[in-house]
This record gives sequence, structure tokens and C-alpha cells, in this order.
Amino acid sequence: MLITVNVQIFIIMVLFILTKQIKIYGILMLFTLVHELAHMFMGIILKLKPKELNVSPFGFSILFEIYEKNEIKKILIAICGPLVNILIALICYFTNIKNEWVELIIYSNILIGLFNLLPIYPLDGGRILKSILRTKYNWKKTDKMINRISNIMTIILTACCSILILVYHNIGLLLVLAYLWILNVKENKRYMLKMRVHNAIESAK
Repeated sequence: MLITVNVQIFIIMVLFILTKQIKIYGILMLFTLVHELAHMFMGIILKLKPKELNVSPFGFSILFEIYEKNEIKKILIAICGPLVNILIALICYFTNIKNEWVELIIYSNILIGLFNLLPIYPLDGGRILKSILRTKYNWKKTDKMINRISNIMTIILTACCSILILVYHNIGLLLVLAYLWILNVKENKRYMLKMRVHNAIESAK
């Protein structure tokens, strides 16, 4: 399996060191890796072969060699990541150990789990919703609905996070917003290109 590293991760690490938040960033990255490994293991169980593990400033992402067309399998792969994070948070919560590190682990895993369950494509929640919609609608209508939902959710979260950033001066929230908009812009470009290609093919018939 190929492992690729985005060099921007080192810039983000320096930024967190300067703002004295490197501890939380390190924990978030660790459990983001655990989250992605859960996707990978579920894919292996479903007989998919991991192709690439990408390391970015915002976490990890796994790619498989064969694109899975079965929507149920897609849902299983997507949902196991957040479920593992929530399970870790619950286990830590119900232990008798109470200290700063345990609290950070609980907070980090809840944050990663719930964030990835947001209905924004290509987050896990968006993938799950897309697979569910694909069982009822054709790909064109599904893509249109997912694109619209993702845009609306991104705008709502931007408004909410902007208020929290002003109140708590948390650089982590700013990076979350940046990550969401990077995902959103890329997905909008992909969607528009896909629609242009489809319309061109339809016009040529």
C-alpha cells in the first residue's frame, strides 16, 4: 500500500506549536488515523484491497484499488469509522480514570465521530446519505440532492463556527472551516464537470 504525505502538515504543526495547541492536534491526528484504519479493516473484510493511505494536515484518507458498487458495502465501510471513534469515547467515559488525557481522548473521538457523520460529501455522513439515496433515485438526481445538501450544511456550519471562533478564539475551529470549504469547493467542481460531460453526451445523441 502506497503512503503519501502532504508537506503542508508540517506548516500546520508549527502553527499549533506556536499557539500551544499541539497536544490536541496530535491526539486528533492519532484518532483520525484510528478512524481511517477502521474503514480499511472493514474494506478488507469486504474483500477490498487498500491502494493508498494519504496523510494530510486534516487527517488521513484511505483509497481502495477497486471501486465498490454495492451500496450496502459502501455504507458499512463509511459508518465503521465514526462508530469506532464513538466506541472509544464511551469506553474512556465509563472507565474510572479521570485526568486531562482521558478527557482529551473523549473530546477528540466525539469530535471526529460526529464531524464525519455530517451529511456533507465526501465525509462519511455524506457517503452514507448518498448510498441511501442511490437505492431510490438515479445517479443524476442523487448527485444533485447531495450537492445541494452539502452546500447548505457547509453554510450553516460556517455561520455557527464563526460565532464560536469569535467567542473562544479557537484556531482548531478555523482549520475545520477551512477543511470544509476545501472539500466543498472540490466537490462542487467535480459535480459541475460531471454535469457538463453528461449534458454534452446527451446533446450529442
